Amino acid sequence: MKKIGLIIVCWLLALSVSTAQETFPYNGVYDHREGWYAFTNATLTLRAGTVLKDATLVIKNGVITAVGAGIEPPKGAIVIDMAGKHIYPSFIDIYSGYGLPEEPPAAAGSRRQRGEQPLTDKPGAYAWNEALRPEVRAHELFRGDEKAAKPLREQGFGAVLTHSMDGISRGSAALVTLSDERPHETILATQAAHCLSLRKGSSSQDYPSSLMGVMALLRQTYIDGRWYAAQKEEVNLSLAAWNEAQRLPQLFAVDNWQDALRVHQLGAEFGVRYIIKGGGDEYQRLDALRQTNAPLVLPLKFPAPYEVKDPHDAMLITLDQLRHWEMAPANAARVAAAGITFALTVNGLDKPADFLPALRKAMEHGLTEEQALRALTETPAQLIGAADRLGSLEKGKLANFIVASGPIFAKETVIHENWVQGKPFVIKKIDQPDWLGQYVFSLGDMAYRLVVSGDAAKPDMNLLRAGDTVKVKVNYTYANGLLTLNFTPAGAKGLVRLSGLIQDKNWSGRGQDDQGRWLNWSATYTEPLEDNAAPGSGKASAAPAYVSRITYPNAAFGWTERPRAGTVLIKNATVWTNEAEGVLANADVLIRNGKIAAVGRNLSAPDAAVVDGTGKHVTPGIIDEHSHIAVARGVNEGTQASSAEVRMGDAIDATDIDIYRQLAGGVTAVQVLHGSANPIGGQSAIIKLRWGGLPEELKWAGAPGFIKFALGENVKQANWGSDFATRFPQTRMGVEQVFDNYFTRAREYGQALQAGRPVRRDLELEALWEILQNKRFITCHSYQQGEINMLMKVAERHNFRVNTFTHILEGYKVADIMARHGAGGSSFSDWWAYKYEVYEAIPYNGAILHEQGVVTAFNSDDAEMARRLNQEAAKAVLFGGVSEEDALKFVTLNPARLLHLDDRAGSLRAGKDADVVVWSDHPLSVYAKAVHTYVDGVKYFDLEEDERLRMAVQEERNQLIQKMLQAADKGDRTQPMQGRRDRHYHCDDHEDEGN
Repeated sequence: MKKIGLIIVCWLLALSVSTAQETFPYNGVYDHREGWYAFTNATLTLRAGTVLKDATLVIKNGVITAVGAGIEPPKGAIVIDMAGKHIYPSFIDIYSGYGLPEEPPAAAGSRRQRGEQPLTDKPGAYAWNEALRPEVRAHELFRGDEKAAKPLREQGFGAVLTHSMDGISRGSAALVTLSDERPHETILATQAAHCLSLRKGSSSQDYPSSLMGVMALLRQTYIDGRWYAAQKEEVNLSLAAWNEAQRLPQLFAVDNWQDALRVHQLGAEFGVRYIIKGGGDEYQRLDALRQTNAPLVLPLKFPAPYEVKDPHDAMLITLDQLRHWEMAPANAARVAAAGITFALTVNGLDKPADFLPALRKAMEHGLTEEQALRALTETPAQLIGAADRLGSLEKGKLANFIVASGPIFAKETVIHENWVQGKPFVIKKIDQPDWLGQYVFSLGDMAYRLVVSGDAAKPDMNLLRAGDTVKVKVNYTYANGLLTLNFTPAGAKGLVRLSGLIQDKNWSGRGQDDQGRWLNWSATYTEPLEDNAAPGSGKASAAPAYVSRITYPNAAFGWTERPRAGTVLIKNATVWTNEAEGVLANADVLIRNGKIAAVGRNLSAPDAAVVDGTGKHVTPGIIDEHSHIAVARGVNEGTQASSAEVRMGDAIDATDIDIYRQLAGGVTAVQVLHGSANPIGGQSAIIKLRWGGLPEELKWAGAPGFIKFALGENVKQANWGSDFATRFPQTRMGVEQVFDNYFTRAREYGQALQAGRPVRRDLELEALWEILQNKRFITCHSYQQGEINMLMKVAERHNFRVNTFTHILEGYKVADIMARHGAGGSSFSDWWAYKYEVYEAIPYNGAILHEQGVVTAFNSDDAEMARRLNQEAAKAVLFGGVSEEDALKFVTLNPARLLHLDDRAGSLRAGKDADVVVWSDHPLSVYAKAVHTYVDGVKYFDLEEDERLRMAVQEERNQLIQKMLQAADKGDRTQPMQGRRDRHYHCDDHEDEGN
């Protein structure tokens, strides 16, 4: 029966089984066959966890009509005996670009041009920004691609959700099968999902040039979509398509776990739930991702070991890179263990053929067969609303199924056929021996161990005799059930020549040894290959031992457990209060519940952990008013004269090592500022350096809103080169006009809102209206006195004041005017002559500003200098004779005053936040080190703990490097050194290195 069934299958495969295209004419003799088959005696996996033995699957016209045990094949159906075979639902990939043009459709009519491009040049009534392409419909561009479909089918895939992988809004995706029929038959759903990303792609426009710009564009587009639905004045085909796409599942592609949290936050703002295609590092923050309740689509791209034999080269690899190499294969298993819904994708792999090997590697790291199968069938079908047609073997669903020789994920299993919409596609002939594994090989009275490994279609065969370590290669041919073997035994010169038959996994026959003697031989299957026993068993493999630790953040100096606030009593220290009490000798500071509970002498607290402050100094935490640390993918959105709509808070990088390094310098809070590439920059983020926290957890709750303005060379692009000569303004006069124009528009916008008139909500004007209402404050990049005067006059014309001039290196020339205006100054201590407009800077600037009554601070604008702001403050004593107490206030209380946070920080007073530093020496001394740094009463830096962490990092690095060397020695393909340097942003950096 089985042999007859195989013959029938071979005959069937020569036929073109097709569901007729009703609207197409038929050329030739009409073939009315219905594709009616009954697959009997199979092991059917109906869905993950549901398996039927000796069962029957019946299909007709590309649809499953019956499935179960004890079913009689219908009369008229072609019966195919599948004894010994396993049948599974075909896999589904919901993140694919299959069948779509390589050139993005929206880019076809545009060109990357030299210079600046503020608006789209795409013909038609479409969105102003080319990165928004909701009007792209994948089903209109789709063309079946047999060359691309074949390798996907070979990995078990029968359907994909395909979309144009270009832009921020990428348009709608089509659900298609991987059959070779016309698109009219393979397209299952024309608009199955709306796809988005945080990459602008091939757009030739400048905006957005940063991650925060992408987020702002998306936020404004959600707002504009709702506005567009309620108006009749404007025709915008992109917004119309955007609104139409909102009814679909929303699939959002991100690169890492932080971006996943960003887009979840965005979705929550507008009531949108995303399916998030992740970056493969989700294991690092599973608790936070689980709380989003967002389903994930996980890639199986695992980094190869690095070339680390050269110890100097190995120093370039960061600890988090080493950890990710080890832990990436465990990502899917850990996501599953966290109870997060997830699907799997081929995307990210070099080629589809890498998928099943990568999946088996994930299973070696703990992913079960049931979890893997569900992530490839039921879950993706459910996420895109296709569970009524795909994802399981049930009556009424499409006949998309895989015929395999054994458990689908086992290394030795052969996928014989992949049936798509009832049409068979042969991968490995079904009569091909299922021969991978280990055997007892008997040749006359000699016994060997036979190992058959490698590609099941063309395996390697090797013999080992008991006690031998030398393998004997076996040459073979196989055709029509007949097997011939020959090999030269160890120590012999002649060939052993054998022939025989294969029945299931038992082989036998006769042949001649190297002496020409006739003898019997046999090979009896004993067990699977040693590296193949676990995957496919239905149980999780025992995960390998890991060197890596998961820390917060998952990098060097991260916490294994998040530190918590406690009750702390610092005794007998020199306490710099920054209050009327001044500097107290032999005094105490009590910290309780994240606040300063008391400052004074002879304090006691029985429940407190006591810190001996003898010989030490205690100060408030340093506050950096001007910082660019902890930013992801760009500090400037300088592509327009105003980018008031962008928010630094959308792009916080909580894993930036500079957070830890600055804690080591006594810094407890910073204002993360937009750069100075345009007159009106983006909105600030004021963060506390809560090392190990999530991006949202770093933000200082209740901090007032700030925004970055800028003057001088940068904003008029005088130092950007000849390609940047078109964006207004190009002169200092133009800069003033920008301010006047935008504030005039903002006032008109705000007055319209107050009057209740229907107004399109504009995030850019909204931020500027907040300035006019004294709800948002300006920090302005500035150097020369003429421009400083100009902005103060603009502010006075529009009835507000400039809060802070930062850099302000010619502030000494206009200090009296600044004081009358009410502007503060956040300066460098002694920077000079690094560009033309700084030539007249003097080191006495801070002292003169202070003497004139200007609230004066020193800032860093530099990730490295921020680690020694205490020493920068000391320069005010050296240059200008500022008192030591006032000099310390330049980096503590005064920046708190400039940020309107002096009621919460900047001094040591009961009730204020416990942002406190214990110094080893006088805080203005070059010899002083931060011994302890507390933020909200949590000790985030400890000098002694830092020494222990350094040793732990070195030990872990060494263990991971040794493990990587062992992997390379075992044959793992290595990759060249790709060390990742820390990116330190400055005011004038204006690129998104991630694009």
